[in-house]
Amino acid sequence: MTTVSIIGNGNMAKAIGGVLAAGGSTVEYLGRAGGAVNGSIVVLAVPYPEVDAVLATYGAQLAGKTVVDITNPVDFATFDGLTVPADSSAAATIAAALPEARVLKAFNTTFAATLASGVNGSHPTTVLIAGDDEDAKAELAALIRAGGLNAVDAGPLSRARELEALGFLQITLAAAERVSWTGGFAVVA
Repeated sequence: MTTVSIIGNGNMAKAIGGVLAAGGSTVEYLGRAGGAVNGSIVVLAVPYPEVDAVLATYGAQLAGKTVVDITNPVDFATFDGLTVPADSSAAATIAAALPEARVLKAFNTTFAATLASGVNGSHPTTVLIAGDDEDAKAELAALIRAGGLNAVDAGPLSRARELEALGFLQITLAAAERVSWTGGFAVVA
């Protein structure tokens, strides 16, 4: 049985935790202020502007672990772009800060409602996963599938930029009420 530590307590943290627990994983929720990280997989379920503080608090405990970045570095003041350089991503920034961790990008192209319900429209919810460690991606994909969702390997961590752009588009469409927060992009795999 895998233990997953989720840093954060919002809708996404709860939805991800629900999926992983349904698949048999032990899930622990940690506050942003500190605590012991017991999971071999750690999900960063906080808004991107809080990542630096979370890494300052937990960074030393993340060495040797799989760290899952779910953030979308959206400029929420203007909704006109991402806050990371065009040739980078939030996941790449996190990977640079955690050189001894296996960083994955996942869950950022799904809304909490589609994770919790297991469907996106008439299709099963699919989680896209990017990362450079094949074993870490396969382990996370297996946990997601055990929880009843689909998982697709989206390629190396460098694909996180495209996943973040897709997440950005989905968020801006929902914020403008052009799509529902209970829907989004479905992947038919």
